[in-house]
Amino acid sequence: MAQTSEKPVALIVGAGAGLSASFARALAGAGYALHLTARGTAKLEALAAETGAELHQLDGTDAEGISRLAESLPGDLRVACYNPSARVRGPLAELDPEAVRKAVEVTAHGAFLLGQAAAKRMLAQQPAADGRQGTILFTGASAGVKGFAQSAPFAMGKFAQRGLAQAMARELHPKGIHVAWVNIDGGIRNASRPERVEAADNPDSMLDPDAIAQEYMHLINQHRSAWSDELVLRPWVERF
Repeated sequence: MAQTSEKPVALIVGAGAGLSASFARALAGAGYALHLTARGTAKLEALAAETGAELHQLDGTDAEGISRLAESLPGDLRVACYNPSARVRGPLAELDPEAVRKAVEVTAHGAFLLGQAAAKRMLAQQPAADGRQGTILFTGASAGVKGFAQSAPFAMGKFAQRGLAQAMARELHPKGIHVAWVNIDGGIRNASRPERVEAADNPDSMLDPDAIAQEYMHLINQHRSAWSDELVLRPWVERF
């Protein structure tokens, strides 16, 4: 294992220009040394320059790559977040079984790989000053609570991801690792997906990525006596 540096380390798997970029900025502002992964890192160069992040070209389903990266991080891993997911839409009878398998692998098995690697690293290191080992977060969706028509593969992956987070929380909370699954129940505003047409009459009809990032930071900073293992973030226009 690499020698511990002064800054706590945060790892975001599946980083991009939306929510994960907002989370990266929040972490950098809080003094974390950032490590960001993506299948292609060119899109992250500006974010890395802004936040001081180190980039790693990596597929979230690469078991050896995820394990190797977690072991080699140069400092105490205090935050790990899994963002990737995959969607395959269409009538159930017409879905390609191989495409469904790959989608579930990205959403569910990749989450397991990151969760396992992060937990192993956190358990092996010395606790922080507050006695905690670290925080593992999974970016979920309403599909992990309710399945939608013609979206079975996404529901399969997110239900599995939610179950993983619940099992991990029950096992790891007593050991000082905070695990939480965040249900992002609504569309996230970004430059390539502007506010809906009706937004002028319905402000905040999409989730603000910076606001979501602050809720992620809140989870990281929660007192151990009152840890959340699940959080729902929903704009007011969404139906419950």
